[in-house]
Amino acid sequence: MTTKAHMIFFFGTMASWIIIVLTIAFTVLINSILRKKRESTKQVPPPGPKGLPILGSLHLLGDLPHQDLYKLSQKYGPIMQIRLGLVPTIVVSSPEAAQLFLKTHDLVFASRPCTQATKYMNYRRKGIVFTEYGSYWRNIRKLCSLELLTNSKIETYRHMRKEEVGNLIEVLKGAADARKAVCLSEMVEKVVEDMMFRMIFGFKDGRFRFKPIITEMLELVGAFNVGDYVPFLAPFDVQRLVPRMKAASKKYDEFLEKIIEEHIEDGKEQHGKARDFIHLMLSLMESDSTKGVKFGKDNIKAIILDVLGAGLDTSANAVNWAFPELLRHPKVMKKVQEELRDIVGMDRMVEETDLPKLNYLNMVIKESMRLHPVAPLLVPHESIEETTINGYFIPKKSRVLVNVWTIGRDPNVWSEDAEKFNPDRFIDVDVDIHGRDFQLIPFGSGRRICPGMNLGLLVVQLVLAQLLHCFTWELPDGVNPRDLDMTEKFALTMSRASNLHCIPSYRLSL
Repeated sequence: MTTKAHMIFFFGTMASWIIIVLTIAFTVLINSILRKKRESTKQVPPPGPKGLPILGSLHLLGDLPHQDLYKLSQKYGPIMQIRLGLVPTIVVSSPEAAQLFLKTHDLVFASRPCTQATKYMNYRRKGIVFTEYGSYWRNIRKLCSLELLTNSKIETYRHMRKEEVGNLIEVLKGAADARKAVCLSEMVEKVVEDMMFRMIFGFKDGRFRFKPIITEMLELVGAFNVGDYVPFLAPFDVQRLVPRMKAASKKYDEFLEKIIEEHIEDGKEQHGKARDFIHLMLSLMESDSTKGVKFGKDNIKAIILDVLGAGLDTSANAVNWAFPELLRHPKVMKKVQEELRDIVGMDRMVEETDLPKLNYLNMVIKESMRLHPVAPLLVPHESIEETTINGYFIPKKSRVLVNVWTIGRDPNVWSEDAEKFNPDRFIDVDVDIHGRDFQLIPFGSGRRICPGMNLGLLVVQLVLAQLLHCFTWELPDGVNPRDLDMTEKFALTMSRASNLHCIPSYRLSL
């Protein structure tokens, strides 16, 4: 190395250390000032670990942060403050606390934090899920609620869902005839992807699989990115996440741009009726529905990603958690299949009109979502102003994580068998899953409840009901169901770490 190079390296390294030292000193000073201010004004923060300079408590979170936060909440309580980097973060871990944050003080916590992932992968937050609270979000939410995700619009695509589930059943019948094991996890993902593709794009294209991209997007959005919590480290991208964000964004942007252009050329409507989500959104660009909102192609792309992420990954994961639980509890599976036999009969497949009558199936879904919520920490909230809750001071711009994984396993709520899969706990107990009963809020609650909740639940009910009605199931190679791997894999949504392989046997007389 030349003398000049040595000098550049030395002064560059020295400058970096100076920045780090000054930042530590600045952080300590600011924390000291804030602590003295709180003490002088009697502002009491929620209890929690002290944390390290700069990093805060980031080092306490591993591959399964919802479980790490659960352990901390056992020590510090249901309203806990941890500092993640330089960001004050409130962790909510009980139904009563969740109600305070998501209902009583809903407006204060209605915003979303800005992160590198939402900047690079959500068209600078032009969708609905990750957008900060304000007039734009209110208008887009209204648009989605009244135009895109209404029950009548969902009903429009019933025939398509029936066709796709029928295609899945035919493939499984072939496997049943051959006594062949199938990778059920991948088949569930594929049928949900095909449903979403046809609903949004008007077609399904085997050449382009969106599921891996959506999975990576949710993994990156859910990652505890040091750059989001220690802003001065963001330019260094110490975890090398930004190149992955940009690469994934480039892939789906090229695809979405092409599809939207094809829809524009094809005409916004056919025979006076929109054929799919994109046609509908293109028609809205010119309508009075979007007055006050600058609604262009990037908005359409961002909303498509939100709908795909919320509908595709969460629905597939919900089915893929429920199914192994049923295999591990054959008496429960038998009870569901007896209900299907009695209500549907053995000479036809399940119709969507049957689903509201399948009470025990819906108990199974609730129980699976209690133990295995598809978004264990929901989507993070952010406070738009300072407030006081239960005597605890919550600063403006605090991040809020609602640990529904912890709430779902709380023995004070669900009795001592909270860790056990037992759908019978819902017999004669009316627990709402749509955000009104805070002991079970897999889709969130309040203003920021998942807008695609009804569609997602419908897909889960339909796919699970059809699989259980048409087939009996066993594991290959003499595997004991109790030995199934139930290890979790964390992202914004939570999936099983391993795929499920099993052998179907056709049971209908159809």
